[in-house]
Amino acid sequence: MESRMRKALKEAMWKRYRRASKAMKTKILNELCALTGYHRQYAIAQLNQMGDAEPPPVKTPRTRGRRYTKDVLTIIDKIWEEADYPWSVRLKAILELWMPWIRRRYALSSLQETKILTIGARTIDRCLSSKKRSLRKRLYGRTKPGTLLRHKIPIKCEAWEEMDPGHLELDTVSHSGECASGTFAYTLSLTDIASTWVETRSVLGKGEISILDAFREIEAALPFEVRSIDSDNGGEFINNRLYTYCQGKQIGFTRSRPYKKDDNAHIEQKNWTHVRKLIGWDRYDTPEAVQAMNDLYVHELRLYMNLFQPSVKLRERVRKGSRRTRRYGPPLTALDRLLEMPNIDRTKLEPLVQLRARLDPFALSATIRRKLARIWTLRTKVRIQDREADAANDTAEAKALAQTLARRLNKKREGSRTKKKPASRQR
Repeated sequence: MESRMRKALKEAMWKRYRRASKAMKTKILNELCALTGYHRQYAIAQLNQMGDAEPPPVKTPRTRGRRYTKDVLTIIDKIWEEADYPWSVRLKAILELWMPWIRRRYALSSLQETKILTIGARTIDRCLSSKKRSLRKRLYGRTKPGTLLRHKIPIKCEAWEEMDPGHLELDTVSHSGECASGTFAYTLSLTDIASTWVETRSVLGKGEISILDAFREIEAALPFEVRSIDSDNGGEFINNRLYTYCQGKQIGFTRSRPYKKDDNAHIEQKNWTHVRKLIGWDRYDTPEAVQAMNDLYVHELRLYMNLFQPSVKLRERVRKGSRRTRRYGPPLTALDRLLEMPNIDRTKLEPLVQLRARLDPFALSATIRRKLARIWTLRTKVRIQDREADAANDTAEAKALAQTLARRLNKKREGSRTKKKPASRQR
C-alpha cells in the first residue's frame, strides 16, 4: 500500500478511533494492522500522533472569588505591625488572644470577626508576602572566658528535658556599638526552658556585683522558684560571688562548652527577639541609658512578651531517610504554659491572669515604641576622630609588634652565622 493511501486510511480510522469504546478500538487496530502490515504498538503510536496534531480543546480557567476582603487584610496588617511582625503561626494565635481588644479598637462587624478568626496561617503568609522585608545582621559577642571555678561548675551540652519551671539559661548582650573600649551597658537576659518566660535587666559594665544584683532582682520578679541556671563561660558568671550565692540557695549551676553558642540556643534566640531586635546595635554607656532600658524591661516589655506574645516549642524531630522534620506544638504564651503545668504555685499566677484581663496589648505596644524612641536618643555617637585615633593606635601596635619580631629574627640569624663550625677530624 502506498504511503498516500496509508495516510488517508489512518486519518479515516482516527476519526472512528477517538470516539470508539475500548472494545471497538481493539477491532479498529486489528483492521488497521491487517490492511497496512503495521505492528500493533506502531499502529497505536501512529494514531496517537495524529491526535497530538489536533489543537487541544480550550479549557475555561476556574476562577474563585476572594474570601478575605481588603478591609479584613488591612486590619490583619495593622495587628501584625503592632505585634512586632510575628510569623504567621504566632500571628494567628495572637488574633485569637487579642480579639477582645481588636473588637473594641477596630469596631469589627460579626462578618469581619469571623473572617479574622478563621483565616489560616498560609493565607496570612500569602497576603503579607509583598510587605515582608528581612534584615539579617550578625554581631559577635564580646564575652571573655572566665578563669575561676571552671573545675567546680560542670559542663552541660545535652538537650533540656525538664518539664517543670525554674531551669534557666543566662547570657549577656553587649551594647558597645562599633567601639568596644571603655565601660558600656550590657543586658542580662534569662529564659525558662519549660515555659519560655523571659526576664531582662540592663547593667553598666558586667562586673560580678552588678550581674549578681540584677540576677537577684530578676529572681524576685519571677512567678516561680529558680532551680538551676546554665550560662556561658564569661567571667560575669564564672566567679566566686555567683557560685557561692547559688550554693547557698541550692540552685544548680552548669555551664556550656567554650565558644559553643549552640549549647545555649534558647537564650541566644531570646537575645534577638527581646533585646537586639528592639535596642539595636548602637552604643549605650551612660547611667541615663541604663535607667531608660530598665524602665522598659521591668514594666511594659516583660508583660507584653510573657502575657501577650505566643511562641512555639519544638515537640519532636522525625527522620525519614535523609530528611529531618521538626514538629512544633501549638503557639502559647509563657503565662499559658505556666497555667498548664501541674507542679506550679498558682497563687503567683492569679495576679498575672487578672492583670492580663485589665491590660490592653495595643496600649502596651504604643508605650514600648515611645520608650524605645527615647532610648534611641540616648545612644552614644562615636566621633570620626575617635575612630581614626583607634585605627592609628591599632596600626602603631601592629608596627611595634612587627619590629619586635623582626629584631628577634635578625638576632637569631646573626647568632647562627657567628657560631663556630666544628673542627675537621684529622687523620
